[in-house]
Amino acid sequence: MTHAVSRLRAARLARSSKPFLARGGPRGERCAGCRLIISHCLCALHPAVTTRAGVCLIMADIEPLKPSNTGWLIADVVSSTSAFGWARTEVDPALLAMLADPQWRPYLVFPGEFVAPERVVTQMLPVDPIDGKEGKRPLFVLLDATWPEARKMFRKSPYLDHLPVLSLQSEQLSRYRLRRSRRDDHFCTSEVGALCLELAGEPHAAQTLEAYLDVFTNHYLNAKQQRPVDMEDAAHQRLRSLRLSQGSGGAGV
Repeated sequence: MTHAVSRLRAARLARSSKPFLARGGPRGERCAGCRLIISHCLCALHPAVTTRAGVCLIMADIEPLKPSNTGWLIADVVSSTSAFGWARTEVDPALLAMLADPQWRPYLVFPGEFVAPERVVTQMLPVDPIDGKEGKRPLFVLLDATWPEARKMFRKSPYLDHLPVLSLQSEQLSRYRLRRSRRDDHFCTSEVGALCLELAGEPHAAQTLEAYLDVFTNHYLNAKQQRPVDMEDAAHQRLRSLRLSQGSGGAGV
């Protein structure tokens, strides 16, 4: 099965002049579906949730190639996920078309401390701030990159300047353990996606994405340390429970 991020990855690889090697070099064949080594494949645990909200990932150049990228997890879970590569000098016309599509109400998700106050919102708006219409589906635009890259993307993407900036107000600390950050309140892309879904009134989707990130992290780190995965630990049990409740109609989405 392919999704928006896997297609973006394939397109990026097709443009590469040499093979992309994950940090540490080749350590065995990786699964094309989850990017983990075959012995720790996650595909059998893949959840899928139907949501009213959508996610639009704008990804820095090599983000789709990184095995640790968590925008991929959002695309795994949330069917209404789109992904576009970012470049300073050009913009994908399909991205502009999506931002202008009347079914969507886009929010650019970014810390409010770096934005002019008049652009910042902290909740879903009852009417679209651009055309005043109600009932549109929220579209969360996430800059999927390292923090320095995301700040550059924010400054150098004028086609995003008209969007309201959703500043997430969460007291939780990041649980992401696959890359280092100087601050515990810097969330990975998947965590941001879960917070957005919760804000949009889709708690089951948010919880599923959180649980899927925990399981992915578990598999990734155990593969890196050459240890087996405990399929019966709390993280796996939580994800299975959420998948079952989705299948029985208990999702509430």
